[in-house]
Parts: sequence; C-alpha cells; structure tokens
Amino acid sequence: MNFIRKIVKLKTKQNEGFYSDMKKLLNFTPKTIEYYQRAFTHRSLKKVDEKGIPINYERLEFLGDAMLGSIIASYLYKKVPNGTEGYLTQMRSKIVSREHLNELGKDLNLIRFVKSNITQENIGDNIHGNIFEALIGAIYLDRGYNYSKKFIYENVITPYVDIAKLEGKITSYKGLIIEWCQKKKKQYLFDIYEDTGNESIKHFSVKISIDGVMVAKGRATSKKKAEEQASKRVYFALQDEITKG
Repeated sequence: MNFIRKIVKLKTKQNEGFYSDMKKLLNFTPKTIEYYQRAFTHRSLKKVDEKGIPINYERLEFLGDAMLGSIIASYLYKKVPNGTEGYLTQMRSKIVSREHLNELGKDLNLIRFVKSNITQENIGDNIHGNIFEALIGAIYLDRGYNYSKKFIYENVITPYVDIAKLEGKITSYKGLIIEWCQKKKKQYLFDIYEDTGNESIKHFSVKISIDGVMVAKGRATSKKKAEEQASKRVYFALQDEITKG
C-alpha cells in the first residue's frame, strides 16, 4: 500500500508540475489538462483510450493547423485590404511554412514536454512544428476560438509577422528556380541520386543543370532538403539574373 501511495503521489506531483508549466507557457489557466498532455504524446508510446483510439498529438496537429491557418488568414485579410487572393495565400504560406513553425516550436522549447520512446535525433526536426500545431489544437478544444487567437497573436503575429519583410522572404528556392526557368524558357534538370558514402544514415545528392550546364549541387538526408539546398545555391549563383526578372 505504501508503494502504491508513493506512485500516486509522484504522479500527482508530475501532473501539478506539468499544469504549472502549461499555465506559464500559455499565459492563461488551462481547464482540461488532458488535452495538453495528448498534445505532447508521440505515437511511439502506442497509447490508446478505452475505445482503442490512439492517444497522441497527430489529430490535434491537424486541428491546430486548421485553426492557425484560419486565424492568420483573417489577420491578413484585415491587415492588407488591397491584397489579392494570390497575394494573401502566398503571405499565409510564408507565415505557416514548416520551417517557420519549427522555429516557433524551438523558440518555445516545446520539445521538453514531449513523451516518446524515440530519441529526439531520430524523430526529426519537424517535431517542433508538429507539436506547436498540436498545442494550438489543444487550446481550441480546451478554451475555444478566442483563446486560440490570443495565443497565436502573442506567439506568432505580434513578435514575428512583418508584412514588408515577408514580401521579400523566399520560402521555396526550388519553386523560385523552376518558375524563373519557365518564365525565361530555360531547360532545367534536377538530377537526384542516393549518396550514402561512409555514413550510416542515407543521404541524397542533387545536381541542378540549366540549359545543359551544371550550376550547383546539394546533399542532405532527404530528397526535398537536398533539392532546396541545391536550389538555394543556384539562386545565389544567378541572383543578379533572377532578380532582374
């Protein structure tokens, strides 16, 4: 019995600590702490409820993504009254890009709350953005739209959203290079191949050629990252030509 009491006491203390951390992080008092615990539960734990439904952050991530997108869209609609649909869509994409969401998650150090059977290095960098969106989903279920909006304004819009800077921000170098090549009627080729070398982790290399001339290379642990790295190098190699239109 004493052993059981100690376990219950320890669990209660841990819950109180998590509740206190959430209250400080959110800047308001959470009502249903279970939503937030779920927001930081990785699927590797294989937790399920009494109905066999998985308990992890993935469904909350879906919900948080929708809430974030709608609140950012509303902000931009009011902030830039003359913005076209295409302009507003592009600006929203820059704000909610995976890269930016990962930065937001890192700034809040959300990874410290994650419960997982996998080490952080093996989960991948996108975990930071995923749990940031899951946290927004938890806020929405717990306190509704206005509290979600408050959190997004305090942690995304007010500190980071600068319309003038966003207009000049490049979110996809690959997309920019392809668009420029198509506009200028240039032939482009992304030559992708596996390049493991002596490393245990699989790598991919990319060579980008324009009009038959190899301009830049990139190498990373995923095809997408390698393409983006190589495209960024192409951009800076041909920046004068590209920026002229």
